[in-house]
Amino acid sequence: MRKARISQSGVPHLHFGKGEPLVLIHGLGEVKEGWEDQYELADKYELIIPDLRGHGECNKQEGISIKNFAIDILDLLTELKIETAHILGLSMGGAVAQEMYRQAPERCRTLLLISSFHYFPKNLKSILFEPRKELLEQLSYTKEHAEYASRMALYSWKKETVEKFNKFFQPKPQIFVDSLVACFDVNNLTLLPRVDVPTLIVGGQYDSILPVWIQLWMHKLIPHSEFIIMRNTGHLAKLEAKDRFNKLLRKFLEQQKTAS
Repeated sequence: MRKARISQSGVPHLHFGKGEPLVLIHGLGEVKEGWEDQYELADKYELIIPDLRGHGECNKQEGISIKNFAIDILDLLTELKIETAHILGLSMGGAVAQEMYRQAPERCRTLLLISSFHYFPKNLKSILFEPRKELLEQLSYTKEHAEYASRMALYSWKKETVEKFNKFFQPKPQIFVDSLVACFDVNNLTLLPRVDVPTLIVGGQYDSILPVWIQLWMHKLIPHSEFIIMRNTGHLAKLEAKDRFNKLLRKFLEQQKTAS
């Protein structure tokens, strides 16, 4: 098991591998170890994998916002003396990646936005949040809640996949709700058309949390972006189809080396 380091600003992170820096940003309620199936990328890339504020081992509880999540990671990169990196974000982590680009575009070599979003129209908020508001606010991660969460996030309910999901989905009730509210505040409608770094957008064919039409919308907004739908996956292709997912990441990142 890899041992986390703590940055001067209090951000727990994993840091290993050699090659071009690649930041992996987890989603809502997840922890950095949820990228375990992607550790193999360390053979070609220097991996930086943080816990977001309030998540996992991070004890910073105040100021939960997409803006502050991005500031924390940019500060971490500065401390590690990493000037530029490939920035990959899953779900809420993809919103953090976009915010990093807003704050410091020169530090983003590429963006990889996985099962993510850029904006929630009002009617979509009511569909995604209101029916589940009471459950989310009471989230204590009982067995019942775990089953609900896994069935929402996964297309495949194989025992091994569900067990892995439960291992890395560790929501803290108030942090979870505060982070979800922060997601609903995201509005990158004017930011995305200004993105001028290579961008990969990936959606899961059967994603019931953030359906692929949201990622298609992002693709249409970001000039020259690449959009891929991963078939037979839900919200977490990184778990459900790790070999295909990792191969996809490698192909995109290798193309950028060739292009440069």
